[in-house]
Amino acid sequence: MARVELVMPKMGESIMEATILKWRKNPGDSVELDEPVLDIATDKVDSEVPSPVAGKIVEVLFKENDVVPINTAIAIIETEGSDDQPAASPATPEKATATSTAAANADKSNGTQQAASVPYVPSPTSEKQAAPVSTSGRFYSPLVRTIAKTENIGQAELDTVPGTGQDGRVTKKDMLAYVANRGKNGATTAPAAPAQVSTPQMPATSISGNVEIIEMDRMRRLIADHMVMSKHTSPHVTSFVEVDVTNMVNWRNKIKGQFKKQHGENITFTPLFVEAVARALRDFPMVNASVDGTNILVKKDLNIGMAAALPSGNLIVPVIKNADYLNLTGLTKVVNDLANRARQNQLKPEEIQGGTFTITNVGTFGNAMGTPIINQPQVAILATGAIKKKPAVLETEFGDVIAVRQMMFLSLSYDHRVVDGMLGGSFLRRVADYLEAFDPDRAL
Repeated sequence: MARVELVMPKMGESIMEATILKWRKNPGDSVELDEPVLDIATDKVDSEVPSPVAGKIVEVLFKENDVVPINTAIAIIETEGSDDQPAASPATPEKATATSTAAANADKSNGTQQAASVPYVPSPTSEKQAAPVSTSGRFYSPLVRTIAKTENIGQAELDTVPGTGQDGRVTKKDMLAYVANRGKNGATTAPAAPAQVSTPQMPATSISGNVEIIEMDRMRRLIADHMVMSKHTSPHVTSFVEVDVTNMVNWRNKIKGQFKKQHGENITFTPLFVEAVARALRDFPMVNASVDGTNILVKKDLNIGMAAALPSGNLIVPVIKNADYLNLTGLTKVVNDLANRARQNQLKPEEIQGGTFTITNVGTFGNAMGTPIINQPQVAILATGAIKKKPAVLETEFGDVIAVRQMMFLSLSYDHRVVDGMLGGSFLRRVADYLEAFDPDRAL
């Protein structure tokens, strides 16, 4: 019998670990090729891990709710064959020859990995050794220890970092937040005596029998952490502008039946907003950026995220890649596809990554305007309000007149570290100009 190691897959460029949500297969169960073995979650998306081979599960190496680094063996699958030693999972790229594979195995004892060899997959024994604990008995993942080493954080100081993970475990987000505060507070040395480490506790609250206690689900906790981090990271400023979108509304009302018949898709206002934003980002590229320390990273790709509400009440932000390269029909199809699959929890990890700007539609809920929180590491987010009929003053060649127009508010929240009022206000006004200049006779 051959034994194949199922490894934790890499779920995105910045994802270094994942949490095991549920094992679908137990030791002794048979599994087919590409059949889901377990469900995992990252701070980006939930996903299934399929079996790379057909065989039988003989061992699972981690429990549910364990946080596991990528490329780590999580289960052993026995297949028909003659090998006695676990082979590399076919799910992991394998380009090494027999010679380089042997060299990689020899290097494991030295904790090294050859660039041309099969990616290192630790055995259960080496994994336990690579997950050290402090003298206080506290667990630290290799990623946390790497961050601590990079930031010159000693063991005594590391033991004082508050942890929000399971059993008070310190996570990557905890370390990044601590490092940010540490720099601001000027603390660079360990305290004389380490404080007792415990999970942060809220002040005691008196709860009567008329209060229902609902624990946040995993996604809501992630959203909460992300929003708090964003407000902590970026000084938010929000600008508003009122827009006359009468021409755009009239055009959509006129063509939506034909569009549905011709393309089999319902056309909403979202692709029209995305189109206007993409054009404005080309005019003001500094809004299509992120911040890295004291560097501003101006993105050449226009990857526009659109906040989508889920049936659970949570939000997710699928990303329209290279939105400026798509025509209106293409934008409509992509928007509808992403929105539908988001509601069915069928998005792929790469479809919620790489965004450079975000649009959120508060008008869906009948809201006139909002003050959205920036989706880090981006520097701006646009909220589109409800479209309402209002009396408005129009300038004509015969003088000013009052007419009923389709009006809406746009709200732009931006990071004042890199986007000042002139840039943020000018960009927002440009988006409004493109919407107001919409051609009511535009062809499909």
